[in-house]
Amino acid sequence: MGLFGSLFRSSELLGIAAETLEFALEASEDAHPNEYMGFLRGMDARDLGLDRDGTVITDVVVIPGTESNPVSATVKTSMKPNDVQSLGSVHSHPNGVLRPSDADLSTFGSGDVHIIIGAPYGRGDWRAFDRYGDPRDLDVIDVPVPDAEDFFDFTQMDIDDELRDDDLGR
Repeated sequence: MGLFGSLFRSSELLGIAAETLEFALEASEDAHPNEYMGFLRGMDARDLGLDRDGTVITDVVVIPGTESNPVSATVKTSMKPNDVQSLGSVHSHPNGVLRPSDADLSTFGSGDVHIIIGAPYGRGDWRAFDRYGDPRDLDVIDVPVPDAEDFFDFTQMDIDDELRDDDLGR
Protein backbone atom coordinates (compact mmCIF):
# COMPACT_ATOMS: atom_id res chain seq x y z
CA MET A 1 0.00 0.00 0.00
CA GLY A 2 1.38 3.44 -0.91
CA LEU A 3 2.06 6.28 1.45
CA PHE A 4 -1.32 7.95 0.92
CA GLY A 5 -3.24 4.66 0.74
CA SER A 6 -2.55 3.87 4.34
CA LEU A 7 -3.12 7.30 5.88
CA PHE A 8 -5.83 7.23 8.52
CA ARG A 9 -6.39 3.46 8.17
CA SER A 10 -6.75 3.11 11.93
CA SER A 11 -8.76 5.46 14.09
CA GLU A 12 -6.68 4.98 17.27
CA LEU A 13 -4.31 7.90 17.74
CA LEU A 14 -1.12 6.52 19.28
CA GLY A 15 0.84 9.75 19.66
CA ILE A 16 3.01 12.32 17.91
CA ALA A 17 6.40 11.72 16.33
CA ALA A 18 9.16 13.39 18.38
CA GLU A 19 10.49 15.09 15.24
CA THR A 20 7.04 16.53 14.46
CA LEU A 21 6.64 17.90 17.98
CA GLU A 22 10.12 19.44 17.76
CA PHE A 23 9.15 21.09 14.46
CA ALA A 24 5.97 22.55 16.02
CA LEU A 25 7.92 23.86 19.04
CA GLU A 26 10.50 25.53 16.78
CA ALA A 27 7.86 26.98 14.46
CA SER A 28 6.00 28.39 17.46
CA GLU A 29 9.16 30.01 18.77
CA ASP A 30 9.94 31.42 15.30
CA ALA A 31 6.44 32.97 15.10
CA HIS A 32 6.77 34.62 18.53
CA PRO A 33 5.41 37.12 19.53
CA ASN A 34 2.60 36.04 17.17
CA GLU A 35 0.62 32.83 17.41
CA TYR A 36 1.51 29.86 15.25
CA MET A 37 -1.22 27.65 13.74
CA GLY A 38 -1.26 24.41 11.78
CA PHE A 39 -3.23 21.22 11.20
CA LEU A 40 -2.03 17.76 12.19
CA ARG A 41 -1.71 14.90 9.75
CA GLY A 42 -0.60 11.36 10.46
CA MET A 43 0.48 8.01 9.11
CA ASP A 44 -0.34 4.42 9.92
CA ALA A 45 1.97 3.21 12.69
CA ARG A 46 2.91 0.07 10.74
CA ASP A 47 4.20 2.23 7.87
CA LEU A 48 6.53 3.86 10.41
CA GLY A 49 7.93 0.50 11.54
CA LEU A 50 5.81 0.12 14.69
CA ASP A 51 4.23 -3.22 15.44
CA ARG A 52 0.93 -1.64 16.48
CA ASP A 53 -2.33 -0.64 14.86
CA GLY A 54 -3.06 3.06 15.00
CA THR A 55 -2.03 6.44 13.69
CA VAL A 56 0.97 8.59 14.61
CA ILE A 57 0.98 12.35 14.01
CA THR A 58 3.84 12.93 11.58
CA ASP A 59 3.17 16.25 9.90
CA VAL A 60 2.03 19.81 10.52
CA VAL A 61 0.22 21.40 7.58
CA VAL A 62 0.30 25.19 7.49
CA ILE A 63 -2.47 26.75 5.42
CA PRO A 64 -1.50 29.62 3.10
CA GLY A 65 -3.00 32.94 4.12
CA THR A 66 -3.09 32.14 7.84
CA GLU A 67 -3.03 35.45 9.70
CA SER A 68 -1.68 35.73 13.21
CA ASN A 69 -1.01 38.27 15.89
CA PRO A 70 -0.01 38.00 19.58
CA VAL A 71 -3.51 36.85 20.66
CA SER A 72 -4.95 34.88 17.75
CA ALA A 73 -4.34 32.98 14.53
CA THR A 74 -6.98 32.90 11.81
CA VAL A 75 -7.00 30.27 9.10
CA LYS A 76 -8.60 30.96 5.75
CA THR A 77 -10.47 27.67 5.49
CA SER A 78 -11.04 28.26 1.78
CA MET A 79 -7.27 27.81 1.34
CA LYS A 80 -7.22 24.38 3.03
CA PRO A 81 -6.45 21.74 0.37
CA ASN A 82 -9.27 19.28 -0.25
CA ASP A 83 -6.96 16.31 0.32
CA VAL A 84 -5.79 17.37 3.79
CA GLN A 85 -7.52 15.24 6.39
CA SER A 86 -6.77 16.71 9.76
CA LEU A 87 -6.32 14.76 12.99
CA GLY A 88 -6.59 18.05 14.84
CA SER A 89 -4.66 21.26 15.25
CA VAL A 90 -1.61 22.80 16.83
CA HIS A 91 -1.22 26.41 17.81
CA SER A 92 0.84 28.50 20.15
CA HIS A 93 0.05 30.81 23.01
CA PRO A 94 2.83 33.42 23.17
CA ASN A 95 1.66 34.31 26.70
CA GLY A 96 2.63 30.79 27.84
CA VAL A 97 -0.87 29.76 29.01
CA LEU A 98 -1.34 26.04 28.31
CA ARG A 99 -5.15 26.03 28.42
CA PRO A 100 -7.63 26.51 25.60
CA SER A 101 -9.40 29.86 25.45
CA ASP A 102 -13.08 30.17 24.57
CA ALA A 103 -12.01 31.07 21.02
CA ASP A 104 -9.87 27.91 20.90
CA LEU A 105 -12.78 25.75 22.04
CA SER A 106 -14.92 27.07 19.20
CA THR A 107 -12.35 25.74 16.69
CA PHE A 108 -11.77 22.34 18.35
CA GLY A 109 -14.81 20.70 16.73
CA SER A 110 -12.95 18.70 14.09
CA GLY A 111 -10.13 16.35 14.91
CA ASP A 112 -9.24 14.16 17.85
CA VAL A 113 -6.40 16.17 19.37
CA HIS A 114 -5.52 19.82 19.69
CA ILE A 115 -2.08 20.83 20.89
CA ILE A 116 -1.32 24.15 22.56
CA ILE A 117 2.32 25.20 22.76
CA GLY A 118 3.34 28.00 25.11
CA ALA A 119 6.31 30.30 25.50
CA PRO A 120 9.19 29.69 26.15
CA TYR A 121 8.62 26.75 23.75
CA GLY A 122 10.73 24.13 25.51
CA ARG A 123 10.15 20.37 25.28
CA GLY A 124 7.67 20.47 28.15
CA ASP A 125 5.83 23.63 27.11
CA TRP A 126 2.84 21.97 25.44
CA ARG A 127 -0.40 20.21 26.31
CA ALA A 128 -2.87 18.12 24.32
CA PHE A 129 -6.65 18.45 24.51
CA ASP A 130 -9.63 16.63 23.07
CA ARG A 131 -12.31 18.32 20.95
CA TYR A 132 -14.12 19.43 24.14
CA GLY A 133 -11.03 21.12 25.61
CA ASP A 134 -10.39 18.42 28.19
CA PRO A 135 -6.73 17.46 28.72
CA ARG A 136 -5.71 14.20 27.06
CA ASP A 137 -2.59 12.11 26.99
CA LEU A 138 -0.51 12.16 23.84
CA ASP A 139 2.62 10.03 23.76
CA VAL A 140 5.74 11.31 22.05
CA ILE A 141 7.01 8.49 19.84
CA ASP A 142 10.54 8.26 18.49
CA VAL A 143 9.98 7.12 14.90
CA PRO A 144 11.61 8.24 11.67
CA VAL A 145 9.36 10.68 9.82
CA PRO A 146 9.43 10.58 6.00
CA ASP A 147 10.82 13.66 4.31
CA ALA A 148 8.18 16.13 3.17
CA GLU A 149 8.90 15.40 -0.48
CA ASP A 150 7.86 11.78 0.11
CA PHE A 151 4.31 13.03 0.75
CA PHE A 152 4.05 14.47 -2.74
CA ASP A 153 3.81 12.50 -5.93
CA PHE A 154 4.52 15.25 -8.46
CA THR A 155 7.67 16.70 -9.94
CA GLN A 156 8.83 20.19 -10.86
CA MET A 157 7.98 19.27 -14.47
CA ASP A 158 4.36 18.64 -13.43
CA ILE A 159 4.24 22.06 -11.75
CA ASP A 160 5.77 23.76 -14.79
CA ASP A 161 3.25 22.05 -17.10
CA GLU A 162 0.34 23.18 -14.93
CA LEU A 163 1.63 26.76 -14.80
CA ARG A 164 2.07 26.75 -18.58
CA ASP A 165 -1.49 25.43 -19.04
CA ASP A 166 -2.81 28.18 -16.74
CA ASP A 167 -0.90 30.82 -18.72
CA LEU A 168 -2.43 29.47 -21.93
CA GLY A 169 -5.93 29.50 -20.44
CA ARG A 170 -6.44 25.73 -20.54
